[in-house]
Amino acid sequence: MTMLSNFAVGAIGIAVMVGLIGLRFHIGLAMALVATVGITIIAGPRVTYTVLQVVPYEFANSWEFSAVPLFILMGTVAYRSGMTTSLFRAARLWLSWMPGGLAVAANFGCAGFSAAAGSSVVTAVSMGRIAVPEMLRFRYDPALATGVVAAAGTLGVMIPPSIPMILYGYFAEVSVAQLFIAGVLPGLLTAFVYTGVIVVRCWLNPDLAPPVPDDTDRREKWRALGETWPLPLIILVVIGTIYTGFASPTESAAFGAVAAVAIATFQGKMQWAVLRKSLLETIETSAAIFFVVIGAILLTRFMAFSDLPETIAQIVIEYGVDKITLILVTGLIFLVLGCFLDPIGLLLLALPVFLPIYIAADINLIWFGIIFIKYIEIGLITPPIGVNIFALKSILPNVPIQTIFRGVAWFFVAELFVLALLIGFPSISLFLPSLMR
Repeated sequence: MTMLSNFAVGAIGIAVMVGLIGLRFHIGLAMALVATVGITIIAGPRVTYTVLQVVPYEFANSWEFSAVPLFILMGTVAYRSGMTTSLFRAARLWLSWMPGGLAVAANFGCAGFSAAAGSSVVTAVSMGRIAVPEMLRFRYDPALATGVVAAAGTLGVMIPPSIPMILYGYFAEVSVAQLFIAGVLPGLLTAFVYTGVIVVRCWLNPDLAPPVPDDTDRREKWRALGETWPLPLIILVVIGTIYTGFASPTESAAFGAVAAVAIATFQGKMQWAVLRKSLLETIETSAAIFFVVIGAILLTRFMAFSDLPETIAQIVIEYGVDKITLILVTGLIFLVLGCFLDPIGLLLLALPVFLPIYIAADINLIWFGIIFIKYIEIGLITPPIGVNIFALKSILPNVPIQTIFRGVAWFFVAELFVLALLIGFPSISLFLPSLMR
């Protein structure tokens, strides 16, 4: 019997975990270690042994999570087989007439590729290799060229399929299919708001994006557009099978992975090296995610033993905090944490603590899931971590990191604007899910 209350043990555990993460301790290991010690203090070593024995097995046996490596495989095959190249080329030919046309093309290229990649980093890196050098060749402002790709790459976590959405759906016990469909309109809205930012800035200051000569005939443009068919087909397979109810998200992930491999083979781009790199990258990424998820599940069990989230939820109810205020206050916490944690780490650290509070406040978890994903998007371009920014820097060593951060500043403001719309108008997120069968 411990002299501390269960609530105190939970609060101390959270503080210790945050301290360990601040010391650059691996987030999955920090969560698992704190959870193990905390459960032992509250319930004893025998219960802890049972939890450690059961939790990893239950997670590994989860049908829902088998979608994660399948979507990762789909994205890596699409990236490694060069499907991104034709997408950007077509966007460049059709949109170059606009102010900042190449930046707009990069923006929509990222949006299109996000629907197949499922990862913001993969989207930013793959488009960054193609779009940024092209913009710099036409004397685009380096901050604009890199900023648009770093920011638009974040659409990989909003436009389905999305790995963070799968994780959120598992922990929140809500339909991943509905989350996927709910992310479509917010993702497109973000892409169009980004376009508005680019066009207005380049119209007011033409030096940011000098005009690009358009000497391509219409037949060449239509030919380039026709070469983009692989990604729309993969998107149709994944989203179409989910929206019509033909397949679950896990089954659609399998269909998408098979479609990506089949298309790459049909195009003659599925060499052994491409397949080998795609499989290795899938294994490495999946293992890294799963290690953190197991730590998060253990933390969830610790939180249940400690009664910490339930106690906080009760306090929130007693003080009569309204839903919008709760979302805004916790959102500030997420934005601060997003400055220091990677997106998956932020999601898995926050959900065990805050989900019971949202459930007690009767907040629609599909709507909040989209808002939470938007917080993750913002964290991807927020200093000092800014995962997308450092990923882009890794492939553009000649561009100073300060330039990329300066370039994303305008898009950061755009993200806050979209976030306000999503909070103020829940129907943006909930309209399409309401039409599902």
